[in-house]
Amino acid sequence: MGLELELERLKSVGRDAFRLGGAQFALTSLVFGAVATAFGASGPAAIVLGGGLALSSSAFVIQLLSEKGELATRFGRASFGILLFQDIAVVPLLVVTPLLGGSSGAALGAALRVAAIKSASALAIIFVTGRLLLQRVFQLVASARDQTAFLAITLLTVLSMSAFTQALGLSDTLGAFLAGVLLAESKYRYQIEADIAPFRGLLLGLFFVTTGFSIDLPLALASAPTVVGLALALHLSKTAIVAAICTANQMKPAAALRSGLLLSQGGEFAFVIFGLAQTHGILPVGQVKLMLTVVVLSMFLTPFLNELGASLSTRLEKARGGLVLQPDSEDIDKGEYVLVCGFGRVGQAVCELLTARLVRYKAFDMDPYRVAEARELGLPVFYGDACRPDVLRSFMSDEAQLTSVVVTLDDERSCTKAVRALRRQYPTATDMPIFVRAVNEQHRRKLGASSATGPQT
Repeated sequence: MGLELELERLKSVGRDAFRLGGAQFALTSLVFGAVATAFGASGPAAIVLGGGLALSSSAFVIQLLSEKGELATRFGRASFGILLFQDIAVVPLLVVTPLLGGSSGAALGAALRVAAIKSASALAIIFVTGRLLLQRVFQLVASARDQTAFLAITLLTVLSMSAFTQALGLSDTLGAFLAGVLLAESKYRYQIEADIAPFRGLLLGLFFVTTGFSIDLPLALASAPTVVGLALALHLSKTAIVAAICTANQMKPAAALRSGLLLSQGGEFAFVIFGLAQTHGILPVGQVKLMLTVVVLSMFLTPFLNELGASLSTRLEKARGGLVLQPDSEDIDKGEYVLVCGFGRVGQAVCELLTARLVRYKAFDMDPYRVAEARELGLPVFYGDACRPDVLRSFMSDEAQLTSVVVTLDDERSCTKAVRALRRQYPTATDMPIFVRAVNEQHRRKLGASSATGPQT
């Protein structure tokens, strides 16, 4: 989750993240908190229930948007922006929840002040020391070009920050989240994403498995009407709130409805927050089990609600005489760029030519010192292995449109491996033009067999 909070992404959806996301989180928290209070919940319990249920599932929503290629649509960008703000809002929730146990009245205000001081101190220490030390440590490890060591230092960073926040009396989940945010801003971000990709799905699956163990099936079956009713109320309330906020911010009704239905479920962090609330005596065990069951059911309904949203928005647009969710100039990030694999002598020359012609580019290289020099000059150069398909996929997952790839690696074997990795992602030259630095005539013919253009240098 923390890796999703890259500064550039936040800037690209800044209006949606802060205007739509801020309004959604604040209004939803107030509504659910007020309902909880009306049913007899204490102040701390109302804060936890309101904040926890205001969150949506980033894992489900982003996966659905990516699979259907809808991240660049208006409702896709709005949904992504709201999710980003929710990820930011998780930080104060994780800080405040453990401090609310046993607090009421003036004690609650004191707990919030302590939380603010602790969280500000933790953020300052983590980001200052992280920026000073992490770059040097990662540069040293990257210079060894050992994937195992690189992965180990990534995991050590996450575990160290988790232990640090826990030592301050805060949540260890908060430390892991902040570690992801810090790593997202480093030049090693894409390599880190590729390295943790095999573990990401596995650990997320284990997370849901352990959550499933906490659900009391006999209780869920005995309370089936209550669970179903609460899940439907959750979906209807969040859909209405998100759709109203999006419409008020001049989004088309069809796009607002799709965003509302897509973000109407409970989120993964609700499990963490409700678990913390149970541990600190804010919520009773039975209530936590009931709410977790409701959140799980709401997640299960998400793909069906997404399809329902697509169908309803189509009918709504047709009834209004418009095209179905046709994106306008503000709906899509029109920025196109060229990907340059290798930032050596030839790669730098290619990037200079692209800059001279006002063509955007991103480049990556396996030499950490070369990457560091380029980053100091403000150039969009990242650390990554062009021969690994997972690293290439992480580069190509950006919202901006990739128009072509230039491979300028130094040796023949690396160039060929990079081209083959790219062709697995884009099978034909029509799908993606690839220009490669050929070492000799034989190498040029070999590259031609893979539909790559290979001029000799």
